[in-house]
Amino acid sequence: MFKHILIPTDGSELSERAVLAGVSFAKEVGAQVTGVTALPEFRTFTLDSDMIETTEDEYLAASERRGDKFLATIVDAARVAGVTCNTVLARSDRPAEAILQTARERGCDLIIMASHGRHGIGSVLLGSETQKVLVQSAIPVLVYR
Repeated sequence: MFKHILIPTDGSELSERAVLAGVSFAKEVGAQVTGVTALPEFRTFTLDSDMIETTEDEYLAASERRGDKFLATIVDAARVAGVTCNTVLARSDRPAEAILQTARERGCDLIIMASHGRHGIGSVLLGSETQKVLVQSAIPVLVYR
């Protein structure tokens, strides 16, 4: 059935629940998992206060620590479940594209992800990354609610 499952995370509580469900499913079917998180690249001109107040090196180091924390949830869950796991920290302003690219590059045959990460007006203006993955994916996507 499924041999390699991609589990994206944005660090949200809902995403963490999807991680646990995805790892549990991987264990049941005997699949390995790849965790991915996509963090924005540094921009000189931005509205993101984290980028305005720091240098590029400081921002990249801080965001890498944040991404590692997100991915640690997947690594820890996989270790406890006895599931083979690797991770990818992608730099992209378009998380859906980073997710789909990682799935292609790593040969994943299923994506398991949360229904959404953003809330309120942000989700209306920016659109749902999950929706973008669903529409553009060439492989099955299981959406965890």
